[in-house]
Amino acid sequence: MKVAIGQDSHRIDYTNTDKKLILGGVEFEEEFSLLANSDGDAVLHAITNAISGITCKNILGKVSDDMCKKGITNSEEYLKEALKYLNNKIIHLSISIECKTPKISPKIEEMRKNIARILEINENSIGITATSGEGLTEFGKGNGISVFTCLTVE
Repeated sequence: MKVAIGQDSHRIDYTNTDKKLILGGVEFEEEFSLLANSDGDAVLHAITNAISGITCKNILGKVSDDMCKKGITNSEEYLKEALKYLNNKIIHLSISIECKTPKISPKIEEMRKNIARILEINENSIGITATSGEGLTEFGKGNGISVFTCLTVE
């Protein structure tokens, strides 16, 4: 058994209303997006970082930057790249999202289904929680979105 933590965060961009907000591969109907070269999917980035913690193969950074330069900005592709190095069975994935907005709860089931599809695991092996953190951090104040993941593999 191995366990790894993944983290990612992005600032909210209220100026680029043409770019969609995507979390867990799911589109949210918000009037903002996340600042990033890619689609800024902080959930898939945090999962990718957790897999990098298991495999010791860093994907976000040079590998994803090279993919971005080739026009690949869908974070699902970065996650799929990380999965190529994972020779373990995923047992469980816990995801914790901190933000003031958007409301995460209405999209949790859709996010779980999409992430399960990408990881090729049962959606009951994925837990997603969300908090505003009582507005104590920049994320809870509405300036960004922060995601922590805990990945357990066998």
